[in-house]
Amino acid sequence: MSPLTPEKLRRFYDQFSSNDHVLILINADPDAIACAMAVKRLLWRKVAGITISNINIIKRPDNLAMIRLLGVNLVYVDEIGENEFSKTVIVDSQPDHHESFAGFRYNVIIDHHPDTGVDAPFLDIRPKYGAAASIMTEYLRGAKIKPSAKLATGLFLGIKTDTDNFERQTQIEDVRAFQYLFKYANIHLAKKIEQAELRLDFLKYFKTALQTRRMRKGKVFVHLGTVANPDVCVLIADFFMRVNSVTWSIISGIYEKKLIVIFRNDGIRRDAGTVAQKAFGFIGSAGGHKSMARAEMPVADLKEHTDYKDEKKLLRWIINRIEKKADKKHERK
Repeated sequence: MSPLTPEKLRRFYDQFSSNDHVLILINADPDAIACAMAVKRLLWRKVAGITISNINIIKRPDNLAMIRLLGVNLVYVDEIGENEFSKTVIVDSQPDHHESFAGFRYNVIIDHHPDTGVDAPFLDIRPKYGAAASIMTEYLRGAKIKPSAKLATGLFLGIKTDTDNFERQTQIEDVRAFQYLFKYANIHLAKKIEQAELRLDFLKYFKTALQTRRMRKGKVFVHLGTVANPDVCVLIADFFMRVNSVTWSIISGIYEKKLIVIFRNDGIRRDAGTVAQKAFGFIGSAGGHKSMARAEMPVADLKEHTDYKDEKKLLRWIINRIEKKADKKHERK
């Protein structure tokens, strides 16, 4: 394991005092939820109060099951006031990742995504790690804290999810953190959370995807129209990657006046994050890892490029941006 030095742990703890009311902000998914749980455990009995706040509306059944079964208490960001807290922590994200993170001053930033150039009194960004939960496991071990079964299960799931069972970008540190957590995690509870993936109302989107999919040289493209939850795009993108002839899965949908495009690929030759950035970064936020990426664009900004209300035209535009505008020589690593 890359040991968490006593100096790094000391600097982390130096950001807090016994009078602090700490806010932990997350874009809630298994990795982020687990990391927030770990920070809360690290600060237990060391600060006056800790609140975990999610910036996103949580609708995915597996995320809801994780929160319920692991007993995680979350407060939606719109229900809090910045002035209620003396210190703010962000984990598994960086302030530039979402507009809802704006307006907060961060004392601690811990993440595994590519560095966006942010700054904070305490900063720990490790883009080579497959999961932020691996980083937080090192913090716990450095502090000589044995995780409870629920905390270990959360971190175990965070690593499992963000590495896609170690099929995505992974470091030996991720493997070692996973092995360590396995001793303490409740595997039956983890399986119960993982299996709570689909809602009955999601099935109609799978029907749409199967009926309207476009295939081009191993790439499957689907536009779902308006979706009740952008996570359904993720589920369908992952679903198509199980088909043996599919090397890329690009699924889009419109949610809250934004076009969401989810990328998945086999990670062999081309970088999904680079393709997403080159295809759509000029309009909105776009990026990710080699085998998975995401782009979000306000539909109002699409008017000069395509008719987003015409689903066929919009899908054609998405396909053209990805196939023609993303320079292939920059996609290869």
